[in-house]
Amino acid sequence: MSGISIIGLGNMAGALADRALAGGNAVEIIGRDPAKAKELAATLGGAAVGTAGAAPAGDIVILAVPYAGAAAVVSEYGDALQGKVVIDITNPVTPDFQGFVTPDGSSGAQEIAKAAPAGVHVVKAFNTLFSHVLAAGPAEGRLLDVFIAGDDAQAKARVSAFIESLGLRPMDTGQLAMARTLENVALLQLGLVAHSIKHTNFFLGVSILG
Repeated sequence: MSGISIIGLGNMAGALADRALAGGNAVEIIGRDPAKAKELAATLGGAAVGTAGAAPAGDIVILAVPYAGAAAVVSEYGDALQGKVVIDITNPVTPDFQGFVTPDGSSGAQEIAKAAPAGVHVVKAFNTLFSHVLAAGPAEGRLLDVFIAGDDAQAKARVSAFIESLGLRPMDTGQLAMARTLENVALLQLGLVAHSIKHTNFFLGVSILG
């Protein structure tokens, strides 16, 4: 099991923390509002509360913050992230949900990696799951698929083991450049919500045919 530090206090932070605790992981909640961080930790039971700006306790650090502030958070922590794996769950979509705010040819994960100190490995994961779907877990007997991308094999192995502890299925898609594709999958999901499915009670996964 892993030590997990979650930076953020939103719905995804809560869903990830809850599943991580259920999977036997040590969880630290970090937010700029200490009172809200304590409140979230209290609702979960078993989570510790960290101090914003101090070195995260976990060996895996999850950025559960809006993309607009994610790179700044990584820059702020700087060398305190050395030796840790950073999971980027963000989707850098434009306000009209028609494109991305990242430079052409890049992705949110790649921009966050640029802001990280040398030696810190960024892994893209969880960006294609809605928070309430993640919180509910396996659906109709099927494990939820968590697509991941990253440049370091050992970092992806650590993230994959963490995902399995949540009762989910990791699906490695390749190098960190594949984060662009995963962010496009999230955009696809938003298109489905707007034009065909009309709700967010679904997930995209892989069915392996015999």
